[in-house]
Amino acid sequence: MSNAGFVHLHVHSAYSLLKGSIKIQKLGELAKADRQPALALTDTDNMFGALEFSDKMAGYGVQPIIGCELAVDFGDQDPNARNGVGAAPSRIVLLAARERGYRSLMRLNSRAFLETPVHQAPHINFEWLQGEAEDLIALTGGPDGPISLALSADQAALAASRCDRLTSLFGDRLYIELQRHGMRCYVSPGDV
Repeated sequence: MSNAGFVHLHVHSAYSLLKGSIKIQKLGELAKADRQPALALTDTDNMFGALEFSDKMAGYGVQPIIGCELAVDFGDQDPNARNGVGAAPSRIVLLAARERGYRSLMRLNSRAFLETPVHQAPHINFEWLQGEAEDLIALTGGPDGPISLALSADQAALAASRCDRLTSLFGDRLYIELQRHGMRCYVSPGDV
């Protein structure tokens, strides 16, 4: 296997309100300058920039990867917990592996807005991933993801349970997103 170089799989653009400010044009310039063969756009709760991103990356010779960062309600949180782990759904990143995965992303993103009660932030229920996960790659969301948040709250059993549930859906397409000193890396559960 040849060394493909660095590929950033969790990027927020200006379409991620309050999380990103970089314009898609600039992402293309930076990826090309860094000789990245591909780049993933994973804006929070939306896919508004997907078409522009695909067009711009193709113009720079960078393979576009379409994704989205979505909040997931695992249905395993105790609403009375004092440590806050169960306070709100936590975020994972989903990447389209092929066209069918892109369609799954669009359905999940739409459901997050259309089927979430008005008084709640948009999110998907874990069960909605069943039947949609086949052509998706999942990242566990880094420090704000469901596994890291459970570990930070000293709930190793909850973290392991969530990891097992995600693995049952995504198999070898699940990557644990670790972050240290601002740098992210991705590890498959089978490699741990």
